[in-house]
Amino acid sequence: MDEISNQNSQSDLFSDTSEKNASNDAESKNSPLPFRARPSNFENYFGQEHIFTRYKFLKEKNFPSLILWGPPGTGKTTLANILAMNSGFELYNFNAVLGGVNELKKLISSAIQMKNDFGKEAIIFVDEIHRFNKAQQDALLPYVEQGSFKFIGATTENPRSSVNRALLSRVQIIELKKLSEDNLTSIIENVSKKFNIKITTDAIHFIGDYSNGDARNALNILDVIEKSSLNSGQELTLKEIKPLVLENAREYDRNKDRHYDVISAFIKSMRGSDPSAAILWLAVMLDGGEDPIFIARRLVIFASEDVGNADPTALTVATSCLHAVAQIGMPEARINLAQATTYLASTVKSNAAYNAINEALSFVENNQTIPVPDHLKNFPPKSAPEYKYPHSFPHHFVEQDYTPKGTPKFYQPTEIGVEKNIKDRLSKLWKDS
Repeated sequence: MDEISNQNSQSDLFSDTSEKNASNDAESKNSPLPFRARPSNFENYFGQEHIFTRYKFLKEKNFPSLILWGPPGTGKTTLANILAMNSGFELYNFNAVLGGVNELKKLISSAIQMKNDFGKEAIIFVDEIHRFNKAQQDALLPYVEQGSFKFIGATTENPRSSVNRALLSRVQIIELKKLSEDNLTSIIENVSKKFNIKITTDAIHFIGDYSNGDARNALNILDVIEKSSLNSGQELTLKEIKPLVLENAREYDRNKDRHYDVISAFIKSMRGSDPSAAILWLAVMLDGGEDPIFIARRLVIFASEDVGNADPTALTVATSCLHAVAQIGMPEARINLAQATTYLASTVKSNAAYNAINEALSFVENNQTIPVPDHLKNFPPKSAPEYKYPHSFPHHFVEQDYTPKGTPKFYQPTEIGVEKNIKDRLSKLWKDS
């Protein structure tokens, strides 16, 4: 319980009343800059303005339980701290990776006891909520249902697939977007001024561009600059800080920006039909120790997202590559990856199937429950029109409705590769519809 109490006291760092008392620790250069620079109010919280427009209750003291979902470095933990400060609630932190059910129950008990003894509401903030197993998530349910405390979870994965439905039904999902370069530039400028880190405008834009939408990464770069011997009080130029930044990024890191940047370049090179460029980025990943299974899975996704029905063979090539890589392993698996990469980069492209599912999902999400036409139901009512069995008709086709009236046509095949044949066939079959 002493450990929990110590952990809880950290939330004071984000309240106005304790800001002065905490200043010595918060301003110490021994602390990481991302911690020292963390904003404590909505006015200095950049890049997520859309959530306050859509969810106005976030700035109210009595907000609902939440799950904050977004990429790394977009401000999920910072927002939780600001919400706690704005509401006056006590913030209890819990990491889903480090703690189990017993630790969680102790934390819940402590929060409830504080409310009963002192009348102070609590927020339990669970970082990486997607790593909670079912038992841990179930442990939260009755308390979130009763409103014993405010619950805030943070995750980098879509909570609709990583959090159980019972918990989702009791919270509001707030999606945070990847920060733009303008957002990052504003953050870097403000922090540089506050902590007297003098760098030129082009250096600021370089850091903003390099950070790939991650504010934590941008502030870590400033932290390196602040602690560097180059930081002598004179304004640092891009030429001076660029080697310092790149030196610290030279190693390939499978869990940080280098990982995301290289896989992005790999995919975009294949999409742009440049097999040589794609092979270069494949080599960078393999040299850096990237998981070959991860690469092979990305090839399978690419085969459907960017090649699609223009070349249906692409999916077969990619799935065969995934199987081969899993069975063979490195270093020989590099050959399988190279074959699939060069094929996918060189072949014809279509994203019609990808667009179709995105538009269909958007249609479903923006409409009420879509009814199944009576003649298509498993047990159609007696009054339903007769279902026409296509195989009983010439060319194994007969016109009939398969969706409610007014449903858009989501799949729009291109005239590229095999997909042209698909388009021609569908046009002939449905020419009169």
